[in-house]
Parts: sequence; C-alpha cells; structure tokens
Amino acid sequence: MTVAHPSQNSTSSLSAEPSHALTGHLRVPGDKSISHRALIFGALTVGETKITGLLEGEDVLATAEIMRRLGAEVTRTGEGAWSVRGVGVGALREPSQPLDFGNSGTGARLIMGLVAGHPITATFIGDASLSRRPMGRVITPLSQMGAVFHAPEGGKLPLTLTGAREALPITYRSPVASAQVKSAVLLAGLNARGVTTVIEPVPTRDHTERMLRAFGAHVETETLPDGALAIHLTGQPELHPCPIVVPGDPSSAAFPVVAALIVPGSEIVVEGITLNPHRAGLYTTLIEMGGDIEVMNQREEGGEPVADLRVRASQLHGIEVPPERAASMIDEYPVLAIAASFASGQTIMRGIHELRVKESDRIAATAAGLRLNGIKVHETEDSMTVDGREGHVDGGGHVVTHMDHRIAMSFLVMGLAAHKPVTVDDASMIATSFPNFIPLMRELGAIFVGHSQ
Repeated sequence: MTVAHPSQNSTSSLSAEPSHALTGHLRVPGDKSISHRALIFGALTVGETKITGLLEGEDVLATAEIMRRLGAEVTRTGEGAWSVRGVGVGALREPSQPLDFGNSGTGARLIMGLVAGHPITATFIGDASLSRRPMGRVITPLSQMGAVFHAPEGGKLPLTLTGAREALPITYRSPVASAQVKSAVLLAGLNARGVTTVIEPVPTRDHTERMLRAFGAHVETETLPDGALAIHLTGQPELHPCPIVVPGDPSSAAFPVVAALIVPGSEIVVEGITLNPHRAGLYTTLIEMGGDIEVMNQREEGGEPVADLRVRASQLHGIEVPPERAASMIDEYPVLAIAASFASGQTIMRGIHELRVKESDRIAATAAGLRLNGIKVHETEDSMTVDGREGHVDGGGHVVTHMDHRIAMSFLVMGLAAHKPVTVDDASMIATSFPNFIPLMRELGAIFVGHSQ
C-alpha cells in the first residue's frame, strides 16, 4: 500500500505575510532519520516490527516502497502506524524495477549500504535534485567491501549497484563527519563475517547504532586517542523485531521554534521531540543567542531522549557558533540564518562545507535569499556570516528554493516576521519532510498566501 500526499502548493509559489503572535501547542511529524531506519531495520528482522509515529513524508514513503521491492512486507495500519515483516539479514530479494528515491539522499545512501552487503543487483534513480548530489563518499567504502558500482562520472544517480557475494568487513576512517556514510558502511557490514569498524572524526547522529542495539545487534563504540569515535559492528546477527516509537523530528521543529522566537508576542509549545545530543545543536545555539526556550517533561521513548519545548518570542543576539557543533545541526543552518537576521550583531557559522552538497548548495541558496530580503551576508566555501537587523528585516524578496524543502520553509518563516511578505518560488517539495507544515503553522496564526492553499 502506497500513501500519497498531494503537493502542498501545486501552483508552486507561496508567500508568507507578516503575522500576529503565534500561539498554541503542536506536535511535529516523526523524525525523518529514525523513520527511514525503522523501515530498513524492520525489513532485516525475522518477524513483525510495529512502528508508531512514522513520518509519512515523500522521502520516507519512498523508502517504504523500496523495502517492499527488496522483499519485505510493509503495511500502513493507521495514521503514522506501520507494520514491517522482514526477511532477515542476507535474504533481500533482487528488485525487478529500479529503486526510485525521489528527493531522498538519506534513503539512497543508506540503502546503497544495505544492497552492497547482499549478492543482488539494483538500479538507483531519483529526481533531478537528487541526481545532482554526489554519492562518491559512500561508493568508496562500499567498493572496498566488495560492491561494484556502474555510475556516471562523479558517482551520481542513476547508477547500478551489484552487491558483494561475500561482503568484506573493513575498518574505514571516514574523511567527513557524516551519519549517512557511517550508516551505509554499517548496513553493508551486517551481512559480512567479522567486525566492521567505522571511524568518524567527530561523533554524528547515532540513531543507527541505537536502533541496531534495540534489534539485537552487537555494536560497541570507542573514543580513540585523537578524539575520533570508532563504531564496531559484529556482522551476521539475527535481528529480532521490537516496537519502534518515532519521536518528533528536531529538524522539523526548528521552523516553528524559530518562527515563535522572531514573531513578537509569540508563545508556543512543541511536544515530544527528540533531544538526542547529536541532533540538538540548534537548540543549544538559539538559547546561547538569548532564545527563551524551556525544556519540559524530559523522558525516553524508543531509546531516544524526548522532551517538550516552550518557546517565547525573544530579543536575539549574534554569536559565533562552534564549528564542532555543525554535525549536530547541519540541516538547521538555513533556519538559523533566518534567526540570525533578526538578531543584533553578527552570527558567524563555520565548518559547514557539508551544506554545499545537500538538496541544494544551501550556503549559496541561503545567502542569496538573505540578500534579496535586505540582509548582509558574507559566505566562504565553508562559512556564513550574517549581519543581524535587530528585528527590522525588510522582506519583500522572491526566493529561489532550488527544489530544497529546508530553503522553502526557512524563508517562509522569515516572511512571518519581516516588514513585507517573503515569497518562495516553489513550496511543493516541503512534503518530502514536513507534509503538514502549512496547515500546522496556520493553526498557530501564520499567514500564507498561495493559489491552492
């Protein structure tokens, strides 16, 4: 069963207008990273995995369909409720059709790892945006494990992957801090005899390790003398089903949180988001900038630390964000740049080169959008410096999103607090990660104007 979501704005452009105070309680969609992994690991168990709170955005729905094509039985049983009957490690079925990932870089890279460890062949395709994104960072280690890739120059989609007949356990020191690279290698290592080790320069989000342990795999971590983190996985485990509760996505929560901080008089409560320390960098940063964010009702759900956030409008001030924090908030820099625009003084963001190879070049796209709305910004290959306007942002810009959902949502947030409306050229791709963003924000009091809204 495939669940389709209509485009949020079938006629493309959407404008956010200066809004009154945002108020209310909300629950954002389930975490995208955890949702992808729940479907993938559920397919590798023997038995039924029940998932609640799954994000039903286009990226995750693409992963659900792909796991069906690889042999798992994946069924939607209710809103956010899914059942996965797995085939076990080593028993994936060779797909008869190409695997279409749409816009999902996470799904593509993780499932490359999965397929690389199995003796099957699959063709990976995606939309125009995903087809521009480099896959070389996962192709390199997976090739060392015995997988064979037939790809265009630069390692981009479409590509065909033939997995290893007998996957080789390797020790791989990743040159970049990337949870996707780490997860791809560990997924391939599941079907290898022996121990597969990934060494990452700084710790990245650890959802893969947490969930593997929950399903019964043996995973150990070790801090090395140089400060790098080594993750050791013992291959060919028998994974056992366990219920997965997907907490709210902190990357999605970032948009209403920043909106509440910058729209005068606002007060909202965001319920049930994961504050995994490898994902909470934005919230630490916003608090350092003077944001009134109260962490309430801390608890654990599905192995993840979870809390509610009370957020009140605040006078923000610019800071220098530590570059070592980048891995814990890499997807949130565009919306942080919006918050920085309304702050006093400069906000300096360094060590963010990874943004150059996301759904768009997010440094370039963010900087261009800021300038269109009267904000001074200086960019380098791996940094942005934003000169804040102390709440007095002109707005009025028509922003090119480059088919990037986070660029679209970030500048719609800007428009809610600017002097003049801010328009994005395309809001349709917001459905890839946050299908109900527009109606949810409207319930809080946001004003959006679009032909089909």
